[in-house]
Amino acid sequence: MRLAFVLLLLSATIASAADVVSGRASIIDGDTIEVAHATIRLYGIDAPEAGQKCDKASGGSWRCGDEATGAIADLAEGKDVRCEILGKDDYDRLLGICTVGGVEINQRMVADGHAWAFVKYASDYVDVEQQARSAGLGVWQGPARAPWDYRAEKWTVAEQEAPEGCPIKGNISRNGKIYHPPWSPWYSRTRIDESKGERWFCSEREAVDAGWRAPHWR
Repeated sequence: MRLAFVLLLLSATIASAADVVSGRASIIDGDTIEVAHATIRLYGIDAPEAGQKCDKASGGSWRCGDEATGAIADLAEGKDVRCEILGKDDYDRLLGICTVGGVEINQRMVADGHAWAFVKYASDYVDVEQQARSAGLGVWQGPARAPWDYRAEKWTVAEQEAPEGCPIKGNISRNGKIYHPPWSPWYSRTRIDESKGERWFCSEREAVDAGWRAPHWR
């Protein structure tokens, strides 16, 4: 249930049911948006990471992460969005159920096969996911690797090569301080120059606390 999801997050802050954030949306990735200068993680879903590929039933692969981000952009980019806030996650992102033009974005992303039900924390969209699976939509057109498994695999490989096992790259560019976890599509071409104030982080929490932000999709 929704309340259980929020309680399970170690640093969750429970918000009043009346808490709502609304305004024009900009897209960060397939399950995260920005509304009224607030970063909102869509409650109960997990979309493939930018750069993640999924298998086709006929063989080969397709860029499901980019497709997911494009899908949520088509739904919400630059449009008026209303988000019911349930609390915060351990990166200080608001957890929200968001709607645009009467359409619930969280549900739609799962229904169209662009995101998984995030069953580690919530069961709200399990039935919706099953319908998408049965119809072979989106990520379900072939064997699908869940984004949490994809992230874990990338992390395991990167931490073996990173200084002191801290694989997140804190880059500084004209766009500001941006951190790249191992699953970022820009990770391999990002170089860290500590003389310029760039650095490595051991966790996303550490990067956020130090003033870095996650990369946006464009």
